[in-house]
Amino acid sequence: MLNELARVDRRRFMQCMAWAGTGLVWAVRGGVPSSTVLGEASAAAGFTFAQISDTHVGFTGKANPDAAGTLDDSIAGINALTPRPAFVLHTGDLTHGQKAGTFDRLAESLKSVRTERIFYVPGEHDVFLDGGKEYLARHGRGTLGGGWQSFDYGGVHFVGLVNVLTYKAGVGGALGVDQLEWLRQDLAPRGASTPIVVFTHVPLWAVYPAWGWTTADGEEAIAMLRRFGSVTVLNGHIHQVLQKIEGHIAFHSARSTAFPQPAPGAAPSPGPMTVEAGELRRLLGVREIVYTESSARLAAVEHPLA
Repeated sequence: MLNELARVDRRRFMQCMAWAGTGLVWAVRGGVPSSTVLGEASAAAGFTFAQISDTHVGFTGKANPDAAGTLDDSIAGINALTPRPAFVLHTGDLTHGQKAGTFDRLAESLKSVRTERIFYVPGEHDVFLDGGKEYLARHGRGTLGGGWQSFDYGGVHFVGLVNVLTYKAGVGGALGVDQLEWLRQDLAPRGASTPIVVFTHVPLWAVYPAWGWTTADGEEAIAMLRRFGSVTVLNGHIHQVLQKIEGHIAFHSARSTAFPQPAPGAAPSPGPMTVEAGELRRLLGVREIVYTESSARLAAVEHPLA
């Protein structure tokens, strides 16, 4: 599976994708997550939660000279959601290369988020200097190993996976034997009708292996998830909205709040992409997810800054 997508020509690849330019809100309806545009989530939802990703605090590149400002605007977008999200998932690259003071600056910014709690998984930018020691000291409460975790909320089982501890540019991420065995044990007692939401940084599926936009052993995790009737997998890392449906599993990649990246194969390599000033805010944003017991799908709502 990991190599199959790499052999698909770009035209067919694009036909398989759903692209959007907004922040996402997730709604859980009848145990299944689905997306919708920011501001369109139903107030009748059982609960909502938000996803924020790739804040890259400390980034100062040409692609976005005011990444701190767009982060603040993204937080304002979350705070404007009605109903208020029960919690927020941050899917990694909190900082840009663990620059000095960036974890502190992010914590100060996120203090203003109107939610009960923020759950985190790290990105490669958060762990490559020290193997994740600072990240775990700040955000590892209640997690295991390198920061993986699970929790239940409103009848939905949430699983946070860490696939960046051995990340290599152009190669991708990996979960590792210990985490996969933990995942197997974590899922074993759950009935097939339990809605599952997985959140991680690097995509579990092979989005574009040539750029390292894949998880080498992701298929092993996906295989464990196939017996469930509703699975939603959320990731960051690629800084754009990509969606894929495989059976009962829906994969959703999220925008960054800091800078966009090119579409798979549309540039010589991945990295911060400079766009026209008027286009930047359309390509940045957050995601809301809404859950109601009366529906068979979680609703994911994209919320762009523009």
